[in-house]
Amino acid sequence: MRAYLGLGSNLGDRGGLLQHAVDGLARCPDLTVVAVSPVYETEPVGGPEQPAYLNAVVAVETGASPRRLLEVAHELEADAHRVRAERWGPRTLDVDVLLVGDLRVDEPDLVVPHPRMWERAFVMAPLADLDAGFADRVPDRAGVRRTGLELSWPETQ
Repeated sequence: MRAYLGLGSNLGDRGGLLQHAVDGLARCPDLTVVAVSPVYETEPVGGPEQPAYLNAVVAVETGASPRRLLEVAHELEADAHRVRAERWGPRTLDVDVLLVGDLRVDEPDLVVPHPRMWERAFVMAPLADLDAGFADRVPDRAGVRRTGLELSWPETQ
């Protein structure tokens, strides 16, 4: 089934960290990367004062469960030395499970579809780039701009 994962980074080599996540997803034996959105630069939403984010969305084909996708997300974040100091604080890498086919999950640490994705242009704009069916769901794009940065297609696939 098709799943979408949101990527974000606002510390360190932001573009390199997003590429690290794409490459890491491609190395997972139960995932096949099928599309990578253009990269957007966005102002932070909530939290303390912090640098701007780079954001993208990756589409994968997988038979993995949403729980397994969350595990992969946490592994990628750990590889990028993410520190969870405060909610909505700055981070080297954030990987969110956005959608997994038509599945719905409502658990304390995992909700699919991602509960706030519909309100966030930094998620919906790159998602709409990958699936035109979401184009009419993109909220106000204020503070969200498409960059010229394109992530490389993973070499492992």
